[in-house]
Amino acid sequence: MVANRFKILSEPIRLQILHTLQDGEKSVGELALSVQSSQPNVSKHLKILQREGILGRRQMGNTAYYEIVDETIFALCETVCNALEEKSREQVNVFA
Repeated sequence: MVANRFKILSEPIRLQILHTLQDGEKSVGELALSVQSSQPNVSKHLKILQREGILGRRQMGNTAYYEIVDETIFALCETVCNALEEKSREQVNVFA
């Protein structure tokens, strides 16, 4: 299960989608514009994130809206980002 969670997050576009959704619910069209990808491609990744329980989906007329429902994803991303930032600082100090 852990390996699968990391596999789901290994796609850069999925990370971009999650980053965009940090501000709240967005439509598929809004997400496609934000991540600069086609609507079908974004929809494919949204379905994967929804299937894994990371996103929730709400239909309003012809428009689907997505939001993050698994808030633990923020802690996971923050942990990884903080570790990478620290490693980057260490590398800068080595080369300085």
